This record gives sequence, C-alpha cells and structure tokens, in this order.
Amino acid sequence: MVRPKEENEPWRNFYGRLKGKSLRDSQKRYLDQDLAALSPGAVDWDVNPDRNPLDLSALFEDRDVWLEVGFGGGEHMVHQAASYPDVGIIGCEPYINGVAMLLGKIRDAGVSNLRVFPGDVRQMFDVLQPASISRAFLLYPDPWPKQRHHRRRFVTEEHLVPLAKSMKPGAIFRVATDIPSYVKQTLREVPKFGFKRIRDAEADLTTPWDDWISTRYEQKALREDRQPHYMTFERV
Repeated sequence: MVRPKEENEPWRNFYGRLKGKSLRDSQKRYLDQDLAALSPGAVDWDVNPDRNPLDLSALFEDRDVWLEVGFGGGEHMVHQAASYPDVGIIGCEPYINGVAMLLGKIRDAGVSNLRVFPGDVRQMFDVLQPASISRAFLLYPDPWPKQRHHRRRFVTEEHLVPLAKSMKPGAIFRVATDIPSYVKQTLREVPKFGFKRIRDAEADLTTPWDDWISTRYEQKALREDRQPHYMTFERV
C-alpha cells in the first residue's frame, strides 16, 4: 500500500528495487528485533513532515559522521565501523533485503557505531544539518547503463547538490564503479557541485583505497572481467 503524500512533500521518482526474493526467517528477525534500535531518528516524511534536522551529536556525541549511500549487503559499512570505532556511520539503503543482510553482519561483528535508514537517501539529505558529514561513500551504485537512463544515476544535480550541502569543507567523497560510462559521468559532473578530484593520476583510478574491502558487487564485476574504478573527491 502506498502511503498518502504529505503536504509540501516533493515528488520524487524512485526507480530501484525495494525488495527481492523472500527473506529468510533469521533476516525477518533481524528486521523485527534490531532495525528500530539502529534508527538515526525521524527521517521519513510521514513521521517528520516539518523536516526537523537530525541531532547527530545525540547519536554520536562529538564524533565525525560518515554517510554511505546505498550500502548493498553492508560488508563495507561494517568493515568501516570496525576499522574506525571513533567515527559514527549512517547508512541509507531502500532495498530491504540488503538492510536485512547488513543487520546480520552487525550482529556478527558486534559494532555499535552505526545507524541505518532503510529508505531513499534524498530523505536523509532533507534532515541533515549543513556541513555535518565528514566522509561519504557511493559504492557500486545502480549503473543504469542505457543512455536515456543516465539521468537516474546518483551523480546528477538532484543528488550532488544536497550531498555537497551536507558535507564539511575538506570532507572526502569516495565513488567506486565498474561501469566506464559511470566513471566518465562521475569525473565530469561531481566537480561541478563543490568538489575537486584528488588522487589525480590516471593509475589511481584502478587503485583501491588503503582501507578498502572488496564488496560482493565488486567480486561479481571481477568475475565478469569488468575493471573496478575508484574516484576520490574533496568538498571545497
């Protein structure tokens, strides 16, 4: 059932999947038992129609806050949370199967410095304070390979403007993809919206970050002989 649109709520098309194959009983338990406790706060329009900003200091005290856009199965997000326990991490993912997988990984890893929003990151941008995010990740986003669908990609004005607004000066934005046209669009579009590219050498495009963990999406790309690319930008 589709909920009624809230007054003043913008119309936003969503093109990705919200649910895949049936969840296992264990995954249903994770969603029932763990998801609410990991909420970053009131993000959805129906519970926060006034778009009051999140109090990140209440979530993470004085820690730097990182944002992962579309965390997939969650392996990178959990790896970062375990590697950087003094950082707070928020992950946004509308695909409920991926959310359930992440919750299982959180249980296994025992990390506590992250929060999960099971929805569209554009709603999160509505309630993030300006200049509140110290690092953002966009890892193997939906490729939308057809030319006429490139406007649906994350690296467009609709997403990059609020992302830039939410990030602190000097904050880092990392992008990974195995789609050549996505690489070109990213390198072309991201610098238009308040970012500059770092790691400029062409060889760096295929060199992972030092703290990188290869995700299941990347492993699929490698099995299918597609070259991963890693791009790093700084908020200016």
